[in-house]
Amino acid sequence: MEEFIDQIDQQIIQLLLTNSKLGTKEIASKIGLTVTPTFERIKRLERRGVIVGYSAKINRKKIGKGLQVYCQTSLKSHNLELIEQFEQSIVKLEEVVSCHHIAGNIDYLLYIEVADMEEYQQFLRNKLATIPNIANVQTSFVMRTLKEG
Repeated sequence: MEEFIDQIDQQIIQLLLTNSKLGTKEIASKIGLTVTPTFERIKRLERRGVIVGYSAKINRKKIGKGLQVYCQTSLKSHNLELIEQFEQSIVKLEEVVSCHHIAGNIDYLLYIEVADMEEYQQFLRNKLATIPNIANVQTSFVMRTLKEG
């Protein structure tokens, strides 16, 4: 049976989503608890798999990833072997930051980060196009990000 996440747990989660570097003492002062129960709540959320890790937000341009791309990909055939082959190939591509198998007119939505249009063209020609069973690829380029998760 799934344990209940109360309002205090939700506050802790929201604070960590906003800034994963917050210390237990800072979180405790913001939620109105002392350090020990706050620490215990965080550890419980980690043990239960609610908190699965901590990460930093990175300025993509400063690390040479100035072009963000969404790539809608459809497969020719949907037999299990070809799907698994596609998925195994995609997860190995360093330019692919995330890949989602989705429902609808397309099969996969890829989020790709590269330096520029030339690098994306090379990625498309030399990596993505070499994966068997791809029927169609539609590309959209991020012009501006308004909100990030």
